[in-house]
Amino acid sequence: MRSARVYGISLAISNPCFDLWLILHLADHTAFIENNDAAKSGNRRLARQAGSRIDPAMYMPHLSLAADRALALTKRHERNGTSFPDDNPSSTMYRLLAAIRALPATYCAEPDR
Repeated sequence: MRSARVYGISLAISNPCFDLWLILHLADHTAFIENNDAAKSGNRRLARQAGSRIDPAMYMPHLSLAADRALALTKRHERNGTSFPDDNPSSTMYRLLAAIRALPATYCAEPDR
């Protein structure tokens, strides 16, 4: 079996879970965190929202800050020589964001109706 990298496929991974990416929009977080704690801390505690529903208006204004925080985590793990799965907390969602921002506007336009 070949890896995604062989085919030029990149992955955006948040460790332990996607909720860490949401946390990074609203707070700096550098300590190890479990899945359940990330879910509680991200949307419920920091954003003060119940359940798993995500309000984009709460997070979108903070995309660049979240990307900066995620990049700082990546650099810290590089300095420490830690990699997945030992890189908790980490998120490479900033790479996905950069790739999307690099697309020509024609790719990002709304579809014809």
